[in-house]
Amino acid sequence: MQYPDQLNQISSISAVFPAYNDAGTIPSMVLTALLALRRVTDDYEVIVTNDGSKDNTGIVLDELASRYPELKVIHHPQNQGYGCALRSGFTNASKDWVFYTDGDGQYNPLELINLTQAVTEEIDVVNGYKISRHDPLIRVVIGRVYHHLVKIAFGFKLRDVDCDFRLIRRELFENVALESRTGTICLEMVKKFQDAGYKFAEVPVNHYYRSYGRSQFFRWKHLWTTFEHLTQLWWKLVIKKDHLSSEEPRDNLSTTEERQV
Repeated sequence: MQYPDQLNQISSISAVFPAYNDAGTIPSMVLTALLALRRVTDDYEVIVTNDGSKDNTGIVLDELASRYPELKVIHHPQNQGYGCALRSGFTNASKDWVFYTDGDGQYNPLELINLTQAVTEEIDVVNGYKISRHDPLIRVVIGRVYHHLVKIAFGFKLRDVDCDFRLIRRELFENVALESRTGTICLEMVKKFQDAGYKFAEVPVNHYYRSYGRSQFFRWKHLWTTFEHLTQLWWKLVIKKDHLSSEEPRDNLSTTEERQV
């Protein structure tokens, strides 16, 4: 992986990771994120939400936090769901930009550098899209069906709304309220950002086989629950459009002079 000699420097970044039974991968994710952050900013932090893990995730994170002052660990005593884990991280983020990805090692935090190179004064969200999905065949099939279903149902314009590798201006979270407790938070977030008129850039990223643990998404019971949550979210955001009644779409060009990258 190569990067240009002169990298686009970002004012400050919070890197957020939700973690659930990720003891085998989260240490490398944190350390790799620190390497990436040092390349693009002097002001950064890493926030990991341990969402009620039953393995050694909490112990490993506390040990890392004792060695790296840039790391902040949030412990949920019980598993509250992917959405809650992300929201805890976003709420505690203090920097100008918020990067997030999963703690399971299927994305490389070093590619955060590529996201920062797409940042301009006009861009609010830099969204990764998978070059190729590396999962067992059944997961690839389900993933493609899911992608096309939600893209049509919600009117998404992104080529890969299911890629959890994003860099977002923190001020967006102050203007857009997130409510989802499950994995549907990513759809809710992108839909609300899109409807509010925020500007997206898209960058290709690599996706890797899961080397540790088990996916919480690809379980039949969980898939049915996800379908129910998707239906509820679709009704609320597409049919009722509750979020538009309280959040006015924003003209990005009118505020670009006030922003600092």
